[in-house]
Amino acid sequence: MTEISTKPDRSGRRRRNSQHKSVLANQQQVPARSWGLAPLNDEQCQMIHSQALIILDEIGLSDAPDAVIDLLTPHGARLSDNGRLHIPSSVIERVMADLPKQFTLYGRGADNNLTLGDNHVYTGSGGASPKLLEYDDKGQASYRDSTLTDLYQAARLVDHLPHIHFFARSLVASDMPDAYSLDINTAYACFKGSVKPILTSASSEQAANDIIAMAAQIAGSAEALRQRPFFGFNINHVVPPLRFDAMSCLIIIQAATAGVPVMINTFGQLGASSPVTMAGCLAQTMAETLAGMAIAWAVSPDAKAVFGPRPMITDLRTGGMSGGSGEQALLTAASAQMARFYQWPSSTIAGATDSKTLDAQSGYEKAINVSMAVQSGAHMITQAAGAQASLMAASMVAYVIDNDMLGAIIRSSQPLTVNTSTLALDDIRQVAAGDGHFLGQRATLDRMNSDFIYPDIADRTSVEEWLANDRPDLIIKANARAKAILEQAPISHIPDAIDQIIRQNYDIKLHL
Repeated sequence: MTEISTKPDRSGRRRRNSQHKSVLANQQQVPARSWGLAPLNDEQCQMIHSQALIILDEIGLSDAPDAVIDLLTPHGARLSDNGRLHIPSSVIERVMADLPKQFTLYGRGADNNLTLGDNHVYTGSGGASPKLLEYDDKGQASYRDSTLTDLYQAARLVDHLPHIHFFARSLVASDMPDAYSLDINTAYACFKGSVKPILTSASSEQAANDIIAMAAQIAGSAEALRQRPFFGFNINHVVPPLRFDAMSCLIIIQAATAGVPVMINTFGQLGASSPVTMAGCLAQTMAETLAGMAIAWAVSPDAKAVFGPRPMITDLRTGGMSGGSGEQALLTAASAQMARFYQWPSSTIAGATDSKTLDAQSGYEKAINVSMAVQSGAHMITQAAGAQASLMAASMVAYVIDNDMLGAIIRSSQPLTVNTSTLALDDIRQVAAGDGHFLGQRATLDRMNSDFIYPDIADRTSVEEWLANDRPDLIIKANARAKAILEQAPISHIPDAIDQIIRQNYDIKLHL
């Protein structure tokens, strides 16, 4: 690390060497910690849960595939004459009692495992965006359709950024010829690019089966994958309001049977596909998400299911999503609190800024929404980095900037240590009678790296240094950092022999 002076300048600030070096290599993955932010009181949580039970029992869900009917009716669910599947509270009580309250989503590298449960909070990418937001060397923005290579590069970049804990498919490869090819090549690009835990998706039973088989080859066997799953499926099993998506339900069944984690996600838009009141939106969203958890439970009471309510705010002036709003932050926090009510591993979306570029709007919308999601206790936060334009785009530059943001949010969530050593009475006594500052104290030097998360590209120089350095621009700096990382020789995270087998079995279109 660059040496610093321990003598203060006239302002009392420590002088520093003007040459900045990247701190990424010295930073370790640290989860955020939830403090249990609670927009709802206990009585309100119970009211929302009770309403969700009424919705499931009295209204039910339409379009249940035969496989779901066959799984749930032996446990007490019933199919009404109008074709709606009704799930009584007795079934949900068993689901709540049986499904695991904690499990591990594994990485394939050191210190990449995610312990889902307790008060650990992990931040990741996501969005499945169709566009890539790019910047030239002068910081000018442009948009284009995203490709498979872009997705792979995004996975590679996230692999180098310590405060982005997992890689969820963030870009749609628009250059794929069909849905099956998109699914297979998306999973391959993610597995190839990052050793962090992966979240991907499938649009057919065949694609899901082949992705599981591909992952089993990488893991060493189907049993090895079951014991240490390094990826999970993002599954949107419901089309709000209260209508099953048949294919997604079948993929829950496939994944749970194979021991692969399933993200049981529900996206309702307040005022559009769910009620305009937050309480009504939450009740419907809980009911829809509980229905997905019931499917996973009916396959196996030990299914690795992540409770993923994702109610989204609608800007009622336009009908579009408003992922960066204050209302979104509040609704997300409330849904995370409901997930704590159910005591399951949970996930949510936060960081889906509405801004089209990396500006102040992008920064404050992401910081407010991600911070609220962290403090409210969602275990996995997708779209926390890289997402722009209401999830219509992702940006390599945003990943780098957001990594700094996430480092600050994660550090702000850590608990304080208060003991005889940290109260530092001896140091206070010594400094008060001596130099008058603590910069030269042994404890200050010792804790310089252990107690602080330093930004990689955010500017902490003095005004004079900033001016002398030609007023460095954050976007230009982040763009240069992203390019420097991606210009390094890529590391294949799939062994060559396994890679050859995969390419023989599937039409892999990523050529490096």
